[in-house]
Amino acid sequence: MNPLPQPDVSLYELAVNTDPTPHPLQLSPTTFKSIVGLFLDFLIEQNLPATIWLKLPRGEAWQAEVDRFCQLATAPYSIYSLQTYQKTDPNQPSQPVTATPVKPLSAAANWEGLRIQRAGRELPDLPLDDVGLDDVPGFSDNPAENSSIHYLPLAPDSQLKREYFLLVAAPAFYGLVLTHRPRSVQLSEVAKLGQNPDDSLERKHPLLGICSFEQVVVQKVLEAGIHSAICFGQPDAAANQTLSDGLISWANLQQHNSVEPLDPALLGRLLTKQIQRQEDLWRTSAAQRRQVEHIPQLQRENQELLTALRLKDEFIKTMGLELRTPLATMKTALSLLNSPSVKPPQRQRYMEMLSQECDRQSSLIASVLDLVQLESSAEEMPMESLRLSDIVPGVVSTYQPLAQEKGVMLAYVVPEDLPSVSCLSAWLKQIVINLLNNSIKFTPKGGQVWVRARQQGDSVQLEFRDTGIGIASSDLPRIFERFYRARGLQTEDSNGVGLGLSIVQQLLLRCGGSISVKSKQGEGSVFTVLLPVASEG
Repeated sequence: MNPLPQPDVSLYELAVNTDPTPHPLQLSPTTFKSIVGLFLDFLIEQNLPATIWLKLPRGEAWQAEVDRFCQLATAPYSIYSLQTYQKTDPNQPSQPVTATPVKPLSAAANWEGLRIQRAGRELPDLPLDDVGLDDVPGFSDNPAENSSIHYLPLAPDSQLKREYFLLVAAPAFYGLVLTHRPRSVQLSEVAKLGQNPDDSLERKHPLLGICSFEQVVVQKVLEAGIHSAICFGQPDAAANQTLSDGLISWANLQQHNSVEPLDPALLGRLLTKQIQRQEDLWRTSAAQRRQVEHIPQLQRENQELLTALRLKDEFIKTMGLELRTPLATMKTALSLLNSPSVKPPQRQRYMEMLSQECDRQSSLIASVLDLVQLESSAEEMPMESLRLSDIVPGVVSTYQPLAQEKGVMLAYVVPEDLPSVSCLSAWLKQIVINLLNNSIKFTPKGGQVWVRARQQGDSVQLEFRDTGIGIASSDLPRIFERFYRARGLQTEDSNGVGLGLSIVQQLLLRCGGSISVKSKQGEGSVFTVLLPVASEG
């Protein structure tokens, strides 16, 4: 009659009650997973044949660590994966423990009995001690074929239900990382770990763990803990005896040179690898912190892009409406011209209307092209060193006939000794033309327009002052918007396209200048342009 299996015990309690006592730690599942990955990567890099016992949490992320090791390992290995299984109907007959081929590592997590996989080959029904690396007929020297994976069942009420571990035994290297998930963290345990009680209690899933390279600790956990848990609660005595006979002892591993005294050099390499991983983690965290710091800036830039897209859509929509208006007027004039009852004076008026609308259409298209070219130009153009006295008088003289025709007095004051400004000649002429044209257009007969220039610190100020109809205070914030025309500007020549001031603003931004406006209805407006002084040399 076979003896009843001894109750299994907590591996964590076994370890902390061993002399010398490993230092207990409080760690997160992420840290535990990192150490598991460290051990497996170390076995791969050092090309160490190993025997591995493990019990990991369920989930693809944890299984991926084992899958990766099996894919990359070049030395033979044996893995013993412990899994808890669900209780079956107690009225059903017990199922014996057998050895059967299994699917790849990602198979379901509920295991009935002992299952073994080796390089996709079926193995005979042998107890565990008969499935050694040298005992299978036709056994190959290929490390992948010499490796095996064993799935071992645990009872549902096993002490290991709340524990996860990785135990490694290899020539000149062995180690254990073990975590225990307590039902509640006692304040005395927290104080023992040197943790702040408040911080500990805030953690939803604390883990108590140890990491040890002491042979006595590793051996005790294997033989007194893992072996006992595997045998505990098996369906019947025969199955328990099969497992008991097949358990691998520390002495057996030593006899077959599967473990040797711990090599300090290997332990040093493991420590070096952990330092490297910690440095990589620090660099990654630092990069992520920098990215987080940039989030507000990226959000602002994203908002600016969205605003730019919205404005562009509005621009296209408004441009379509602006292009349609003169076309509709021209179409009406052409229809009227075809009427046989049109008299010569009416015909002349319709012809003038067509000419004006064609000019307006041409001006609109030219302005739109200028604005689009300015906004799409990504390259910074080299600025010229220009004297205002070489440009402003010429433009003013060009507009003198228009001013005289309207009965507007036009004058300028541009001192010869003003410093040169930084701009492009074509841009500066365009700025003066647009602002001068606006001032004359909205100044009634008998009014006055002045252009004055003077130095103001590191800039040169160019002022356009008129005694025109002025701009309402409600319109001032929007006069530089594209296609915007202030309300109430009732003049005989107020049908502009609403792009002149937008173009002026864009040109000034490109050369480092600025523009501002002051106005009062019925009294006039003052547009002030600031141009940067050109650097010497």
